[in-house]
Amino acid sequence: MKAITMRIQKFSRPGVILMATVVAIITSMVVANATQSITAPNAVKITYSLAAGASSAVITPATNTSVLVMGCCTTPNTTAGVGQVSLIHIPSTDMRWVGLESPANIASTITSGHGSTGHIVYIDFNHFVEIQVASADTIRVHNGLGVSAAGSVTLVW
Repeated sequence: MKAITMRIQKFSRPGVILMATVVAIITSMVVANATQSITAPNAVKITYSLAAGASSAVITPATNTSVLVMGCCTTPNTTAGVGQVSLIHIPSTDMRWVGLESPANIASTITSGHGSTGHIVYIDFNHFVEIQVASADTIRVHNGLGVSAAGSVTLVW
């Protein structure tokens, strides 16, 4: 019986090394295939403080890529609100977007469209402060309130 046990022990050592090598190779292959390339997004935050009826300086979104445009009005009382759209800027052509307006009364509404001028999204509760298309290549914030308004617009791409 001792001879059989000795023979098994001698053969098991190379077998264990072989099995460990196989496990290491399979683990390496799985890890190599499971890795992902994660890139940090680009973002810019623009604050505004606008007198009644004024518009901000123009903002140029990144071109030929989806851009998340989020805006908020932080003016207190009933005007504070938020709205956002996904937008694509096609250079020298127009802007195209879809998103949600800040709620007026109770429910928010979907906003969508395209063009080189006009309304994109309301970012205040009363639908006076909005992000507009300023040209085929730019957007801006417009304050249609009878008082000054402040807040920010963030673009992420």
